[in-house]
Amino acid sequence: MSKSVDIKKLEISFNNEKLVNISFTIKSSTALIGQSGSGKSLTLKSILNLLPSNLDLIFDVKSDFKLDSKNIGFIPQNPFTSLSPMTKIKKQFFCDENKKIKLLNLVGLEEFVLERFPSELSGGQLQRVVIAIALSNDIKLLLLDEPTTALDETSKKLILDLINDLSKKLDILILFVTHDINSIKNICNEIVIIKNGNIIESGNTLEILQNPQEKYTQELINSTFEKKEFRK
Repeated sequence: MSKSVDIKKLEISFNNEKLVNISFTIKSSTALIGQSGSGKSLTLKSILNLLPSNLDLIFDVKSDFKLDSKNIGFIPQNPFTSLSPMTKIKKQFFCDENKKIKLLNLVGLEEFVLERFPSELSGGQLQRVVIAIALSNDIKLLLLDEPTTALDETSKKLILDLINDLSKKLDILILFVTHDINSIKNICNEIVIIKNGNIIESGNTLEILQNPQEKYTQELINSTFEKKEFRK
């Protein structure tokens, strides 16, 4: 069983200016929370080995498995741009036919989806396809980058419920990156709050939601739930 990914030191710099300087552990299901520009995306790109070459990186990590494309799945923000629009769904998987069907069923889709082009599916269906594809390599770590941003409220809830279900069923670690604390409160056991490239608070999700120690964390919580009330 994959226990954790211990990021002992992650330092990203540009022209000797530190953009990110953090350390944290991905355990079970962990959320990385922060506003735009806080360093969330740079952290994800570092783990995926996709940082631009003009940035300097120090990455000291201890993991039970190799952090490479075979062991890491990635769910991007926008499912509409993450698939080839002119290619049928069945050609976008990296596994045999039987496993494709099994994966689609796992995310709540039927076999007919394999014969569809992305433009023939809804946003929620597409994100389910992207999740299924990410799982096709028997991954050990799933990275989610604001996976519900491009979806309507109904599809968003369905995808969050699916992620929560998968996190309990599968023997994989989850790092859920978002600015929306409300979206992870029932999914992630641990939470890491990042601001200006630094971690300002971390720990058990429920404890931090109920008793945040930092003003920034409280502002994130207030902003999230005020928007939720406004949508009602």
